[in-house]
Amino acid sequence: MNIERLTRLAQAWGGDLRRWPDGEGDAARALVAADPAARRVLDDAAALDAALDAAPRAVVSRALHDRVLASAIEVGLKPRARRPFGLDRIAWALGAGWAAAACAGVVAGVGLTSHVTADDRAEAVLYQSTLTGVDDIEVLG
Repeated sequence: MNIERLTRLAQAWGGDLRRWPDGEGDAARALVAADPAARRVLDDAAALDAALDAAPRAVVSRALHDRVLASAIEVGLKPRARRPFGLDRIAWALGAGWAAAACAGVVAGVGLTSHVTADDRAEAVLYQSTLTGVDDIEVLG
């Protein structure tokens, strides 16, 4: 294990060595004991982990939910009775995944900017929501 490998693993798995793949944690512990720079790499990764864990969770408002359903009906997608998994349901699942990824990006962007003021973060969320077309996100937490 060298400092470059430790850095790559810390970026991928975080600062908690218990999350790392089997066998990598022991080598990392030995390097950290011998090299203060390695300890700083793990400390930085742990700080990022803590920031991500502390980030508020975004929840879509009921109004946005209703607008999405209304627009789907407007373009010709009609609610149907339950039936076996079909292409239309796959399309909805992919769309829901994209929407979840967009919301996660907003949350991550806010969480990674913990060094800026609350006003700056609010402006960043508003800007990001204009990019995704989401304009009424409620932030809990």
